[in-house]
Amino acid sequence: MNTTNILVVEDEASIAEVVSLYLKRAGYNVQIASDGKQAMNIFERQMPDFVILDLMLPEVDGLSLTRWLRDRSDVPIIMLTARREEIDRIAGLEMGADDYVVKPFSPQELVSRVRAVMRRLGREQVEAGSERSLSFDNLSIDPLSRVVTVKENPVELTAKEFDMLHLLARHPKQVFTREQLLERVWGGAQYIDPGTVTVHVRRLREKIEDEPSKPVRLLTVWGVGYKFEP
Repeated sequence: MNTTNILVVEDEASIAEVVSLYLKRAGYNVQIASDGKQAMNIFERQMPDFVILDLMLPEVDGLSLTRWLRDRSDVPIIMLTARREEIDRIAGLEMGADDYVVKPFSPQELVSRVRAVMRRLGREQVEAGSERSLSFDNLSIDPLSRVVTVKENPVELTAKEFDMLHLLARHPKQVFTREQLLERVWGGAQYIDPGTVTVHVRRLREKIEDEPSKPVRLLTVWGVGYKFEP
């Protein structure tokens, strides 16, 4: 699991709660501050690895808080804003924020934005062994180049197809439920149709199995989920 500590600065309790839920499901540790001053106190006690903050905050507004944070750290920052005006987003980015999300937003999109910023800044903590190339009979998976070859021929996978295959292949014979796959690959099971997993498994079988209707790699464990057979 990820050990990245994220500080969420949001005065709307319902939004803070949902954002925190999704981030925790994605494996992050989360602290919540309801205003800018509380965020400053938390930051000075224990510097977080990432900050998500609302621009419209009581006590100290989000732009001022962004400037304050930048004076003290290069911690990644994503701004949340209900404002549609481009000038606010530009101001935040010029003050040093790394990205922004406009309300109303999808919590899953926010998790994806966090991951993207972490990858871009090279700060995502990688699961042990997750960068190691995997080789099986007639199948190889290279996580660095994100290339999969079957019988030495590269096959084209979507990002999610690759992530699912790589996860299953890193844990051979381990059975993953649909919910676990949704959480590990998509970042959260809520609001995502579990049938999404079934569709992706079917597509993967069509690309890596000799006989997709009689798979030998991606196996169904009836009533439980799926596993990778090495």
